Formats: sequence, structure tokens, C-alpha cells
Amino acid sequence: MKRLLFIFLLSSFLIGCGTASRSASPEPATVPHTYIPSDASLLNPERGFFTPYTLPNPAGFSAIRITGKTLVHLNIRLDDWRETDIPQDILDGLQTNFDDIRDAGVKAIIRFAYNQGPYPDSEPDASKAQILRHIEQLTPLLQNNADVIAWLETGFIGAWGEWHTSTNGLDNLTDKRDILFALLEALPETRMAQVRYPANIIEMFPNPADAAKARVAHHNDCFLSSDTDVGTYERDGENTIERDQAYLAELTRFTPMSGETCAPNPPRSECETARNEMALLHFSALNEAYHKGILRSWEEGGCMEEINNRLGYRLALETATLNLTARPGGLLTLRVQLRNDGFASLINPRPVYLVLDGPQRLSALLPLDPRRWEAGTTHEFTARVRLPASLPVGTYRLALWLPDAAETLKDNPLYAVQFANENILDESSGFNVLTDAFTVDPHAPGSVEKTEELTMVELTTTPASR
Repeated sequence: MKRLLFIFLLSSFLIGCGTASRSASPEPATVPHTYIPSDASLLNPERGFFTPYTLPNPAGFSAIRITGKTLVHLNIRLDDWRETDIPQDILDGLQTNFDDIRDAGVKAIIRFAYNQGPYPDSEPDASKAQILRHIEQLTPLLQNNADVIAWLETGFIGAWGEWHTSTNGLDNLTDKRDILFALLEALPETRMAQVRYPANIIEMFPNPADAAKARVAHHNDCFLSSDTDVGTYERDGENTIERDQAYLAELTRFTPMSGETCAPNPPRSECETARNEMALLHFSALNEAYHKGILRSWEEGGCMEEINNRLGYRLALETATLNLTARPGGLLTLRVQLRNDGFASLINPRPVYLVLDGPQRLSALLPLDPRRWEAGTTHEFTARVRLPASLPVGTYRLALWLPDAAETLKDNPLYAVQFANENILDESSGFNVLTDAFTVDPHAPGSVEKTEELTMVELTTTPASR
């Protein structure tokens, strides 16, 4: 009896030791990977030089990507309906234009206007009541096509829709505020509206954080073209450029900044000032067509390539440290360091996925907001992910995938964000491949848990550094 009891206790001890040994098995060793930066021009969404179009017309957009652009600017003219509703066939035609934009794999910056100037004797705009009625009519169009709208310029008022020289007396803050808020109500909550003059934004939102929260941004349509950018920074004859740029430098950290130049003004309009102010004001986009004299000066001054590459965001991987093997049900640990070499942050919501692609393809949504990867900073995060216990053994690619947030565009690789590194993009999927040699091996070391999904266990981030 004592002998049987001794054997039982010894067996229990050995089994317990074996269980403890398995649970305490060290996790697979991690291996650092470094990535070669690229200086190539990238066709990334919602950034860069844009191509201007005037609508309504039957123009197609298939040539935009061929010319190295992913943005169009739509100047939608409502001249014929200053005193009436917009006809349904015009609204239907605009929907066709948006369908064509989607098919072309690009996005649009939008402005509605009732004239093409000129200044100071502008053609008419519309009454406030008529503008609000048109915004009501246009709301379904804006809501239904949010996926291919990058952002909207507030437009409608005055010459060129630029919020001055209104023939209907709308050059006052009350009417401007009412029209702005009607547009914000018409837009989906994921999209922002740009106001032409910083002074108007400051009057409505003295704190730039409040303007950003309200989804209000700025566009400058005479960038660098005089000491006040032709009245952009001028109010009642007083040049307010220092005040306004200090405000905008904070506002544009997380809101779109875009526009165009309108007249050569050397040396202010040349490379040194252009680069410095685009960085200060976080420029995401500029008109490729205007002003040709300034654009030519950037070519001659040797800064055009840099400006083209840095407009908006430019994300580049520096290192990724990860284990290259794990068991089914095992743990994958990944530490990523990346930097943003662009002038700006990503503007619109966008998910970040970790993807395993091999005998089976599966992904895990990482709780990250890439809009917080600010310009000029380095960012680091560590993710611990549990593999499914039923995951087939074999070799997998491990990738980061930043698709469009809209379900209509999520699986279109033309709308995914590409990192600025050599030999990293899978063009067929939009994946940024970290390694193509991750192995699922039943004999690998490490802990195992029974789960049927790729499961996020833990994610930590390190404060950004400059």
C-alpha cells in the first residue's frame, strides 16, 4: 500500500513538473529586420499634387494615376441655378462623376461655386437661403460618396466661392458661420471642411483645438504670392501672418491643409520659403496647374522632387523585430519602428492590420490610429498576437496593411497606404511585407493556447520622438 502511494505521488510530481516545463517554455527568439528607405514618388491616397476639373461635365478621370496623381480638385459650378433648385439630372450626372472617380482609384477635393470671379467685379453668387437649399439637395451626394471625398472647401460664397466679394451681402461672420455649419452637417462625420481665411476660423474658434474638433480646416489659394499671400493673412489692412501661421501650425497637425499659388513673388515664392512653410503648416496637397511660374521656380531651384514626395504623409519603416517561428496557438511578438518624413499626418480615419498570408490568410486589427503618426517624428509600437491553434503549418508572409476605412474601398489596393521602402509593397493586395519567412512549426518553442482566431493579446506604444 505504501509502495503504491509512493508511486502515485512520484507520478503526480513528474506530471506536474512536465506541465510546468511546457508552460514555462521560453518564447521564440526575436530577430531584428532593417528596411531600405526609398526616394521614389509614391501613389499614396489623399495627398500630393492634385489635378483641377470643372464640373458638371462628362469628363473621365482614368488618366489621373497615369500622371502620378491620386487627387482631383472638383470645382462644381452652380451658376445656372443661382435662383432655383439644382435639377435632378445634374445631380445624377454628378453621381456619375463620383462613380468614375471611384473606378479611377483616386479621390476628390470638392468646392461648389456660382462664378469664376473676376475680382473686384465678380459675377453673382446666390442668396443665403438658396445656398442652404442647395446644400440640402447635395447632402445625399456628399453622404453617398464620402469614400472618395478627401475633404471639402466651404465654397459657395462670393468670387470663386472663396468667401469674399459676395454680391448677396454674405461677407459677414454670421452668414459664413451658418453656411459652414450647414456643410458640416451635410458631410459625413469622417470628413472635414476647409475655410479660406484664417481670420474667419479664429473668430469662430479662438482655440485651434476646438476648430479641429469641429472638423474645420484651412485652404490657401494664394500661397507665397505676396507678403500677406494676397490678403490671406490680411484683415482691415493689417498683416496678421505671424498670428495666423502660429494658429494654423497647431490646427493643421491633424486637419487638411491645401490650396494653390497664384503669382510669382520671389524670393518668398521660391524653394527655401516654400519648404519651410509647407512643413510649418503641414501641407497635404497643392494644385499642379497653378501658378506655373512658381512651380517652374521650384523645378529650377531643385526642390520640386522633395515637395512632391513630402506633400502629405510619407511613412517609412526603420526596423521590425519579431520571432520568425511559432507553433499553432503560439505567440507572435512584433516591435515596429517607423517615421513620417512628410509635411503632414494622415487626415482621414484609416485602420492598421497585421496580416499573415500563406497556407491561410488572416488578419488582426491593431488598436492604432495612424493619424497620430505626426510629420517629422519617429513612432514605435509592440504587438503581441496569439496565433489560431488550427493554423496550418508552413511559411507565411507577415505584413502591415493600411487599407481605406470605407468597406467599398477596403479591398482595393489602390487606396492602401504604401510605406516609403524598397521592395516592400505587394501591389496586388496593398500589403507592406515585413518578412516572407515567418514559419508556423508545431515543434517551435513557446506557450500555446487554444484559440480559433488571430487574437491581439497586448499592444504598447512608445511616445513619438523627433
